[in-house]
Amino acid sequence: MAHVITRPCCNDASCVSVCPVNCIHPTPDEPEFLTAEALYIDPETCIDCGACIDECPVEAIVPDDQLTERDEPYLQINADYYKDHDVEGGLVPPRKAPQLPDRELHVAIVGAGPAAFYAAEELVRKPAIKVDMFDRLPTPYGLVRAGVAPDHAATKGVEKTFASVAAKKNFDYYLNVEVGKHISHDELVARYHAVIYAVGAATDKRLNIEGEDLRNSVAATQFVAWYNGHPDFADLDVDLSSERAVVVGNGNVALDVARILVTDPDELAKTDIADHALAKLRESNITEVVLLGRRGVAQAAYTNSEFLALGDVEGVDVVIDPEDLVLDEGSEAALADDTLDSTIATKIRLAREFAERPQTPGNKRIVFRFLASPAGIAGDGEVTTLTCVRNAYTEADADAAGRVAVKATDERFDLETGLLLRAIGYRGVPVTDLPFDEGRGVVPNAGGRVQAATEGDVMPGLYVTGWIKRGATGGIGMNRLCGQETARAVIDDFVAGAIGDPSTPRDDVAALCADRGANRIDLAGWKAIDAAEKSAGKAAGRARAKFVSISEFEAAAAAGAQ
Repeated sequence: MAHVITRPCCNDASCVSVCPVNCIHPTPDEPEFLTAEALYIDPETCIDCGACIDECPVEAIVPDDQLTERDEPYLQINADYYKDHDVEGGLVPPRKAPQLPDRELHVAIVGAGPAAFYAAEELVRKPAIKVDMFDRLPTPYGLVRAGVAPDHAATKGVEKTFASVAAKKNFDYYLNVEVGKHISHDELVARYHAVIYAVGAATDKRLNIEGEDLRNSVAATQFVAWYNGHPDFADLDVDLSSERAVVVGNGNVALDVARILVTDPDELAKTDIADHALAKLRESNITEVVLLGRRGVAQAAYTNSEFLALGDVEGVDVVIDPEDLVLDEGSEAALADDTLDSTIATKIRLAREFAERPQTPGNKRIVFRFLASPAGIAGDGEVTTLTCVRNAYTEADADAAGRVAVKATDERFDLETGLLLRAIGYRGVPVTDLPFDEGRGVVPNAGGRVQAATEGDVMPGLYVTGWIKRGATGGIGMNRLCGQETARAVIDDFVAGAIGDPSTPRDDVAALCADRGANRIDLAGWKAIDAAEKSAGKAAGRARAKFVSISEFEAAAAAGAQ
């Protein structure tokens, strides 16, 4: 018997270091970890010790004899990875921590998402390091709370790891406090040895086509925030009266959006989806969602686990025209001689299996259209028609970014739709008082150390982690590696004397923020909010019922303090 990693895998690699035979790959010290969809257990090497089960924060690891029918395919997916990857025995060696100077290190972290917490986790291991975490929202956890789909509750289990970090005596929350409004960048720099910005990528990429700003042409980033109860988007105007929605993009966010639009609202009612979104989805007329992918199936950005999970949505058919599954020459040749990367080969195999499935009359549909791009949006004030262009592979091996190149053909087709969602990626925005690389949408940095310009000098005491550091790529596991790298840079710089002491004591931070109108929520306040949401959810048979207004959060925090 072996253990199997299933869909909820968050790539945080907690399981890797406890495996006595090193059968879980890729490990954080392997290059493929940076782009891996998930981690995989080699069934031939696994000794069934179960150590990884206890360590996994999202309960993604299951003994193969306990797999449910829907998780059975993951046994093969795990095994497929080892068709072209080797396993060597032995533990992943731990990194020897440097000896800290005999004084405290004070660190401010701006942002409260996964990358922020993984940096904090590394820092608070040392009692002499004091971490204050700031976020303008009344709640922590960033996209784990406001980005992970409500029907993916297991993935949100990583919050338990974050909660254990926040419970440390050398950690403090400054939630509901906005840097730049309640406390300035310069004031943070004056009070902390180091300031880490973990502010993510706050906006979406644009299509740059005619009609993109018509009503009901919506960024998927906003739509996801809307159904997850983000306070900034609780009042988003989304019209679901049309029978068809079109999602541009084929990453995991695109799949999440499509799935939420066609899932039975009674099923969603069991999750922590925002009440306003659930009410709107109950009235929805959408029966078909079309996903447009600019390239072919071999280049699709979604993970195999998310793709596979679409087939388990009750009352929904996944529709793929076999003629759309055209491969580029390189992928076709590699697949034929069994040298294609196993993850891509699995992606193609799953798509072909979906294409062969019979459709059920009366079911809703998720339709994949590969090698197709949006060319223009038409409508009188609001979206009514999307014109698309068919793409073809070019003779060039790859584009400037190293991706398989495609070009537009003369073939066009129209899709009647009343809702267009663009899901082609997140993008960072400039951070006040920090340099910014407009081309990449990141703060220029070297291993997390902020630089005055790309390839420029390091600015001592300033750091970044997460998407604002490397761009909007990678999920929870990648953020762990990223956060750890930045935290270690802070510690190394402190040991080396590369960062100076603060010029102002940090004990006035709370009073300073309060004087400027901040209604700070600390750990006790967040615990009160968390308990109130869970209590309201329990009464309704749900994990939690989310608050969506700042006043509700503040009231719950205040009530818990009484």
